[in-house]
Amino acid sequence: MKYHTTLLLLICLICNSCSERQAVEKVYRPVRYEQVFSTGGSKIRTFAGVARSGSESTLSPKVSGTIEKLAVQLGDKVRIGQLLIKIDDTDLELQVKEAEAARDQARAREIQAESEYERVRTLYENRSASRSQLESARAAFEAAHEQDNILKKRRNLARRQMEYCTITAPLDGSISQVMVEENENVSMGQPLLVITSGSNIEVRIGIPEILITQIREGNPVEVTFDAIKGRFYRATVTEVGVAATGFATTYPVTVRLADSDNLIRPGMAAEVTFTFKSEDQKQRFLVPAVAVGEDRLGKYVYTVQPADSAFGTIQRKNVTIGELEVDGLEIYEGLEDGDYLVTAGISKIHEGQKVKIRPAGE
Repeated sequence: MKYHTTLLLLICLICNSCSERQAVEKVYRPVRYEQVFSTGGSKIRTFAGVARSGSESTLSPKVSGTIEKLAVQLGDKVRIGQLLIKIDDTDLELQVKEAEAARDQARAREIQAESEYERVRTLYENRSASRSQLESARAAFEAAHEQDNILKKRRNLARRQMEYCTITAPLDGSISQVMVEENENVSMGQPLLVITSGSNIEVRIGIPEILITQIREGNPVEVTFDAIKGRFYRATVTEVGVAATGFATTYPVTVRLADSDNLIRPGMAAEVTFTFKSEDQKQRFLVPAVAVGEDRLGKYVYTVQPADSAFGTIQRKNVTIGELEVDGLEIYEGLEDGDYLVTAGISKIHEGQKVKIRPAGE
């Protein structure tokens, strides 16, 4: 019996040890990374983006209410001033009538007060009324006048709110998005429709921070579309972002196609190809010095291969380094364009380790 009890306790201890080991294994070490690209010489880079119209307007209501009429559908062509949406204005119409009635009453009181003031002023000039009577009549007239102005503005505001219930096309174009339906309650500022106009197609992309300084407005690029095989389109950089987006590692850049094509539709997936040139023809990577380690096998870095948005697997790469510059340490061999370089935590990771990843700047 004692033997069986001891054996049972031993099995429990082994099971607990395994459970603890499994719990430990589920704790992944976090590391930071950044995507790296070589600089120097001439290099072709391709970035993914989405086509959009050169002119695009998102329409939103200035009042809340229920959509009484949706006059257009997706893909409809519209002309400037054409009715698009009518919001139920029954309540606002009542407010307008009430405001108009209140203003009419205020206007009548103002006229009466003005008449009384003129009468008292005439009497005062003929010394048939006192100074205090004149001041009292003038004060009553000024108060009535001010009240009339307030109610006049309130009436005009009510009328304007009622006008906002009718939404018309601000330009000629096509309906590219419809986000609402008839009888749907909408709130002020809620997107309702998107109108695209113009034949010039634009593509917006994100450029890594290490390359953004090499891009200027007017730079020529080449654009291709996944849905249009075998066609290449000339384009020009029209906008270069000055603030980073996403994980604070890319900057928005917009390019505009030089030629129109009826095959191109807003929303199509596109690829934009840049040719970067430099007087320095030597290919190199500039990386943070802390990202480079050294052991008996030489200089090395760690890269991470993301398995998903949260985890990745560590890979060691031996590298050949150059000079330490202001922008970072030069690496001439060992890295490839687009590698995800580990920039923090390299002293506590190893080849093949699974880690929790965080982009630099996050």
